[in-house]
Amino acid sequence: MAAASLLALLDDIATVLDDVAVMTKVAAKKTAGVLGDDLALNAQQVAGVRAERELPVVWAVAKGSLRNKLILVPAALALSAFLPWLITPLLMLGGAYLCYEGFEKLAHTFLHSRGDGAAAHEESLQALVDPDVDLVAFEKDKIKGAIRTDFILSAEIIVIALGTVQGAAFASQVVVVAGIAVVMTIGVYGLVAGIVKLDDAGLHLVNTAGENAMGRIRAGLGHALLGAAPYLMKTLSVVGTAAMFLVGGGILLHGLPHAHVLLEHAAAAVATWPGGGILSVITPLLLNALAGVLAGALVLAGSALAKGAWERLRKVT
Repeated sequence: MAAASLLALLDDIATVLDDVAVMTKVAAKKTAGVLGDDLALNAQQVAGVRAERELPVVWAVAKGSLRNKLILVPAALALSAFLPWLITPLLMLGGAYLCYEGFEKLAHTFLHSRGDGAAAHEESLQALVDPDVDLVAFEKDKIKGAIRTDFILSAEIIVIALGTVQGAAFASQVVVVAGIAVVMTIGVYGLVAGIVKLDDAGLHLVNTAGENAMGRIRAGLGHALLGAAPYLMKTLSVVGTAAMFLVGGGILLHGLPHAHVLLEHAAAAVATWPGGGILSVITPLLLNALAGVLAGALVLAGSALAKGAWERLRKVT
């Protein structure tokens, strides 16, 4: 009898762990849209910092990110326990913000000239060589700015993760949300550390390459890393922006009444076409992305109008 009870308990524990693993996997997929943007944004935040200080700055921001999550995770779980009806509106708000942020990037890319970006980069480089610039204060400002940005991105990640386990037991919510928070922090800042030192690794390989065959291979690999580093940053930025529209639009469509039914009907309709198997998978993604772009445009336009109205009101008063 005792053995049977023990086996039943072990079976229940295995079932719970399996459910937690599945929910964690789903939450990780849904937060991937923020991950790409988080990587690119945090890697860019280190720009302008001296090479020997890049890793300490990344570590300082990572510690700040953990502090952010120590605030956000309990707050989100308390919200789930006492005000669960707020989760869906907050999730929709997070989705709208993702779309807004993605569309703002598109608008900045197409409405600003390349000279503006080059000027900002040149300003950062000048700060490093200007003897009048306090590099300690400059570094601290970089860290504070990155931690503030991380707070917003961390809030998005946690709200999205919480939305995937909204109907689960509270203990499962704690494990999944806390697990996602820790894994995302380690993953993001571990990758950021690797990305910002990629060019240094390439330079090291080039400088230490010998004249033999192995040395030529090392030099070739080093040059490849040096050439790939800027393209990697651009790719991360593009992929992150696209993922923001996909994830944000998906959140909004799934939060709107009957919208998910329309997605299912659209997927079923194209499934009857030639090559329908692939189209039935792609169509919902395209509709999510389209919804994300439209939502981002609307939010950006509304934000611009609100700012304009506020400025006019301030001038009047």
